Amino acid sequence: MSAKLIVYPPDERGWRRVRCDGVAIGVAHRLADTLVFLAAAGLENADEVDLTDPDFVERRGTGPGAVTCSDGRHW
Repeated sequence: MSAKLIVYPPDERGWRRVRCDGVAIGVAHRLADTLVFLAAAGLENADEVDLTDPDFVERRGTGPGAVTCSDGRHW
């Protein structure tokens, strides 16, 4: 996977800007939003992306364990 996802720290409302390969793809409130953005951006198998993979995801301001979703995935 060659794309690089950047997830920015949450704003005052809890929303996070998300960029993929330098292009803004959305503002996410929850982890699932990011997967939808990736699919809309044309990434094949977006629903299978490992958002905890540091080679794919760069989190700015917070680490992957900052928030854990009810299904155990990190946001």
